[in-house]
Amino acid sequence: MKLTVFNGSPRGKESNTAILLEHFLKGFMETEANSYELEYIADKEIEKLVKMFKNASNVILAFPLYTDCMPGIVKTFIDSLKHLCGKQDNPSIGFIVQGGFPEAYQSRFVERYLKKLAKRLNCHYTGCAVKGGIEGTRMMPQFMTRKIFNSFYEIGRIYGNSGRFNEELLKKLAKPEHLSLLSRLFFRFAMLTGMAHIYWNKQLKKNKAFEKRFDKPYIQETFK
Repeated sequence: MKLTVFNGSPRGKESNTAILLEHFLKGFMETEANSYELEYIADKEIEKLVKMFKNASNVILAFPLYTDCMPGIVKTFIDSLKHLCGKQDNPSIGFIVQGGFPEAYQSRFVERYLKKLAKRLNCHYTGCAVKGGIEGTRMMPQFMTRKIFNSFYEIGRIYGNSGRFNEELLKKLAKPEHLSLLSRLFFRFAMLTGMAHIYWNKQLKKNKAFEKRFDKPYIQETFK
């Protein structure tokens, strides 16, 4: 099987999406006849990406969840495929969606959109792998990531043999679908004490945006 993979993370090669794809593709390549081409949407012109999609036999589109949807560069890429809707020779397509929210439920709405997208493009839909709690994976020690990486390896291996995602493995991968009561109480405590903001405040300071974190530019512009 020949596979064309699009990494839709704005972080490109330094992304959590790239790490998950690395293990997925290791499993995929366990089947000797398989091969793949990996492209980073952030690094390519849209015309070249569309041409790659059009010429592909099987596609995987992977990206992070950005505020309940996909990054803007992924939406631009998807919109650029409009002229391919309904064509008979479009590739099969599957998706990998990862996010920082621990609950898989946060990604289910974009998953529904992706399934409809496959139908509109007249692509054979091969499934959608959803995994939450991935933010920070790049910095985690091996013992904390082993289970997740093994899961993506196994999903890739089975996909490489069958051309589809295994639904049972996807269900296990996605857990927790919803946070437990104890987890919700912990997060509420973390919000009240400020613990939940430590990472994001660090990022805001790093990008010199901390003092502007409560700005409302659209509202301010409207009422000038």
